[in-house]
Amino acid sequence: MVTAGPHSDSSSRGASPGNIDAYALFEALTGRKIDKLSLSSRTMTEDYEDLGDDRPLLGQEPSPDEPPKDVNIGAINPYALVEAMIGHRLDRRSLSTARIISDVLQTDYEELFDLKHNSVLFAGLKLNKENREAEELSEKEIQILEERDLVTPDLSRLRKLEDLEKIGLKQVGDTRIKMARMQNGKLRLILDGQSLGKTIGNHDVTETINDIVLPFRHGKEDREFTPPNSTWRDMNDTIFRGFPRRFMMDGPPFAMFGGNRHGNSEQHHHHRFDDPTQGASSNSWLIAAIFSVFWANPAMINRNTRSMVASPPMELGRNRRTLEVKFHDKGGRNNAETGTVEVDYQVPINNSTEMPVYARSSDGYEAWPALYEKAFIKWMTRGGGNNNNNNNNDNNNNNNNNNSNGKNSKAQSDHDHVDMTQAHNGDPIKAMAQLNGREPRYYFTSKHSGAELAGLVRSCSVNKRTISPMAAWTHATGDTFRGSNLVANHAYSVLGWVSEGQAYSNSNNDDSDGDGDDHGRSQYIIVRNPWGVTEPRGLTSYPGLLDRVEPEFWPPAALLDRDGVFSVEVHAFKKYFACIGVAK
Repeated sequence: MVTAGPHSDSSSRGASPGNIDAYALFEALTGRKIDKLSLSSRTMTEDYEDLGDDRPLLGQEPSPDEPPKDVNIGAINPYALVEAMIGHRLDRRSLSTARIISDVLQTDYEELFDLKHNSVLFAGLKLNKENREAEELSEKEIQILEERDLVTPDLSRLRKLEDLEKIGLKQVGDTRIKMARMQNGKLRLILDGQSLGKTIGNHDVTETINDIVLPFRHGKEDREFTPPNSTWRDMNDTIFRGFPRRFMMDGPPFAMFGGNRHGNSEQHHHHRFDDPTQGASSNSWLIAAIFSVFWANPAMINRNTRSMVASPPMELGRNRRTLEVKFHDKGGRNNAETGTVEVDYQVPINNSTEMPVYARSSDGYEAWPALYEKAFIKWMTRGGGNNNNNNNNDNNNNNNNNNSNGKNSKAQSDHDHVDMTQAHNGDPIKAMAQLNGREPRYYFTSKHSGAELAGLVRSCSVNKRTISPMAAWTHATGDTFRGSNLVANHAYSVLGWVSEGQAYSNSNNDDSDGDGDDHGRSQYIIVRNPWGVTEPRGLTSYPGLLDRVEPEFWPPAALLDRDGVFSVEVHAFKKYFACIGVAK
């Protein structure tokens, strides 16, 4: 028997003999302290689900599809990248942040999030238009831009359109018009002027972006990996230095979300969670996988560390703290033999912002997300390096590059300075299986109805929350990837489902797609962007998407930092997402 009820408090009254303390059990399973005073007084009987009529037949969970041969999912987190480049923190809730990102990355905001625009967020990848999939670029296809490459001509003396041809814009009559409008008798045009000056993109990057994000060294292979304006430093020293313990709950030292919001009660949930968040990298596939496993079963994630005596002790002057993580061989790229990896707390810290360059926790207090990222990359690249530029995905190829004995990978020096760019694209569904040791199952949205996709999520969930880790990735291009809520070629964690939002249902319930699963009650799939950012209201909007998920709409939302979390109606999910999968 489990004791329950919002007002029970075994710590003050004592638990009855034979009864389990529900609060202690919850905290042991999730690793999070529960605030008993904030619990809702709503009874459980008010929240029984209405299964509806569109669920798959009993016992007919959709069969998984054939695993893909090669998956190159990955989109750079523009918020973290720009912060690392300019050395300033961004207010991620401000509309002006979009302009800053656009200016620094030299790309119109609405063109950043789709591979068809050759956006720098997909550096190292190119678009296969026929399949709407991303393919890897080779090192020879990547050009490192210098300052002179970015210089533009003087436009101050232009008087007529034909003058554009004199400064290098050839065939003005054939130039693409991006926007045209009349205002007060003036015709205002925005023309495609890339022939007048280069901008950064997926093929063309600055040396700074290349060194932060891409594994291509361009003759610098012998140098130890360290991102620009960064230093390998101990995570604990960075987090706790100058912050007395009694002030730790006042707000994150990294100020991840910008601004002083200590007095805003609506945002207190940001200060309670250690949800993994992607840094200035393109490894959304890995961070989404880590979060999905963590969300489905927090007890599976090793957030414990141990002290290790330095050898020789006098060299470091103190003991080192380390984390051990076990990963599982699932074949193909970004893989190694099953084994345990040990890493220390040294990670790249930006010298200006005092923030980790790569993965971090959403509240800035916890080290384990950064260490899990580091451990996974160390594991997948050990014994000869990762074969990132080889598109042959034979499951046996990379095993030849791994340690044949399968023993634990130990540091060869005092610190593990892992090349964090080696994971710049990959497969989020396989990564979940590499984390939890289960089998990856793939379901391509083009092969399944909305009802099947919703039924799949429900079959992997309890109380509308996934208990088997799930992830999904979007198409590499489309008509609606205009902002950070929905990004092309990007991995998202799948957190659960909801069907109780009748007020949010589409007015058109005529089963227009003919799959027979629209019966007047909308089904939503809850997902999380590993960037940990929900786009500010007013920038973009998407049909079938709710960009704010609160506990009143989806009760499990109370368990996580809700930035980056939104819900997608199942028919819209089929349109935006290419594949969904589970590791069980």
